[in-house]
Amino acid sequence: MAAETASGYIQHHLQNLTFGRLADGGWGFAHTAEQAKEMGFWAFHVDTLGFSVALGLLFVFIFRLAAKKATSGQPGALQNFVEVMVDFVDGSVKDTFHARNPLIAPLALTIFVWIFLMNAVDLVPVDWIPQLAILITGNEHIFFRAVPTTDPNATLGMALSVFALIIYYSIKVKGIGGFVGELTLHPFSSNNLAVKILLIPLNFLLEFVTLVAKPISLALRLFGNMYAGELVFILIAVMFGSGLLWLSGLGVVLQWAWAVFHILIITLQAFIFMMLTIVYLAMAHEDNH
Repeated sequence: MAAETASGYIQHHLQNLTFGRLADGGWGFAHTAEQAKEMGFWAFHVDTLGFSVALGLLFVFIFRLAAKKATSGQPGALQNFVEVMVDFVDGSVKDTFHARNPLIAPLALTIFVWIFLMNAVDLVPVDWIPQLAILITGNEHIFFRAVPTTDPNATLGMALSVFALIIYYSIKVKGIGGFVGELTLHPFSSNNLAVKILLIPLNFLLEFVTLVAKPISLALRLFGNMYAGELVFILIAVMFGSGLLWLSGLGVVLQWAWAVFHILIITLQAFIFMMLTIVYLAMAHEDNH
């Protein structure tokens, strides 16, 4: 495979199917990466949104099916699987979150399973889903990325949702005064009122950066790991188009080896996002000051 062809192949696989306002004022799909960039903020990554919603519905369908078929007798494989997942998440919440909030455990379960399903799409060979999109649309040059968590818009969207809950519960539990005090009176304090007032800007700067870093770290950690994994799969796929038998054979070995290792990554990233969400919400419920 020529260097130009390999470069084009990689760039094509890393471009989302984007819908937005075109240069002529109309709305439509971007046909080039430049067009997608020109669409600006109000551009929609249709592939990311579609797969996110579809996998969310799959999660709801599987767990609803298990709930409808649940029995106190000998459980089936699906009920066993769901019970293990629920017990695992419930144990993680009880170990970390010590306040009382009926939202946290269902939220943690949803985050873990949904992110795991989105990550797991990365195990599908990189050309299968884009080729299916080509067959459906008849457009040989259509962009299509199937892994939602390799799109920073998706990971940042989930992280900002968690951030909104952090702010909401911080104010609900501590009150406006307590929340503002948490941002302005820590970590440095003094018994002298004048010194305490002088320390407010420094405290606010440190605490505000810490607060804002929470959603950013959540989003970028998940995006970075999944993007790197996707890129490795694409680079391995390039080896199959080299025309060299030995390089294609090496690609087969690397594909399977990376897929096995990647199972750990996709599970770990879903777990980390879930645990950090629980930890951040536990901190929002603390009212020690």
